[in-house]
Amino acid sequence: MRVGTFVLAAQFPGQGQGEALHRAVRSAEVAEESGLDSVWLAEHHFVSYGVCPSAVTLAALLLGRTRRIRVGTAVSVLPSAHPVALGEQAALLHLTSGGRFSLGVGRGGPWVDLEVFGSGLDAYEKGFPESLDLLLRWLREPRVAASGERFGFREVPVVPRPDELIGGPPHGPEVIVACTSPKSVRLAAERGLPMLLGMHCDDEEKAEMVALWRTHALSAGRSPEEVADAGHVSAGVAQIADRRAEATETLLKAMPGWLKQGLDAHVTVDGRPRAMRDPVGYTELLCGLHPVGPPRLAADRIAATAERTGITRFALLAEGSGDLAATEENVRRLGTEVLSLLV
Repeated sequence: MRVGTFVLAAQFPGQGQGEALHRAVRSAEVAEESGLDSVWLAEHHFVSYGVCPSAVTLAALLLGRTRRIRVGTAVSVLPSAHPVALGEQAALLHLTSGGRFSLGVGRGGPWVDLEVFGSGLDAYEKGFPESLDLLLRWLREPRVAASGERFGFREVPVVPRPDELIGGPPHGPEVIVACTSPKSVRLAAERGLPMLLGMHCDDEEKAEMVALWRTHALSAGRSPEEVADAGHVSAGVAQIADRRAEATETLLKAMPGWLKQGLDAHVTVDGRPRAMRDPVGYTELLCGLHPVGPPRLAADRIAATAERTGITRFALLAEGSGDLAATEENVRRLGTEVLSLLV
């Protein structure tokens, strides 16, 4: 079982943005100290839901501050980035970290980001497959040219080459795709890429997506061994306390205010209406789905998800209290008290 933290750099009401980023950095440092497997970094623009606008930049900082733990993006928003630029950054982090970097990518949403960065709505609605394929080619081939609908350029050499990791395997960084629909599941499966599945999904939904991924991957000619070894990642929430009621109360006091403030700030690029979750109801849902409670309950929930879905990698949001000291303690307990029960 490989358990890591999912870091949003959430700005809770009354907090500054620097405070949120400091808590994010400390979460990663404590995660390594406590024996966790990985840190997964979210990326958002123009909203307090998460104040990290570049997951790959924050990953670079954390890779420099740590020595063992894997650091990944969850996710870098591909429609807002040039695939070659992101590929260059990923290759650089892969090589300089000794292979500890994972690149998670996703489609994002129809937000005003598309207007600000000039990529346009088509990049979100139609352009993700082209961007993903160009990114993968950059990470796997020595020279790359493009002649697609969105990207076109003459052949250029890939520098640095991600397959030149000294003492490492002959391939580039791991690439993971955030999947929220059957279409994105098929996209990832046909390319043999593992999925990142969201914290709003229950075990049954995740099991169905894994089964669908397996079907598409085999149909696309992926080997049974490759399919069996797919390292899908399950996102969730973790809050460790001596009593379940105490853990739930901690999240219900803090998360609804953050969710309302952060999610309300999202602006669609084309004025389309948005369906918003009730912040209290959503927090209650997350508490019911994920390892929220004493260490034994938390370990049992993680083990149950693994058994039901076949997923053995976890990215768990540990900053739900909004408090620095409480977040550090939560991460430590996850690493020192929960992991030992999963061995």
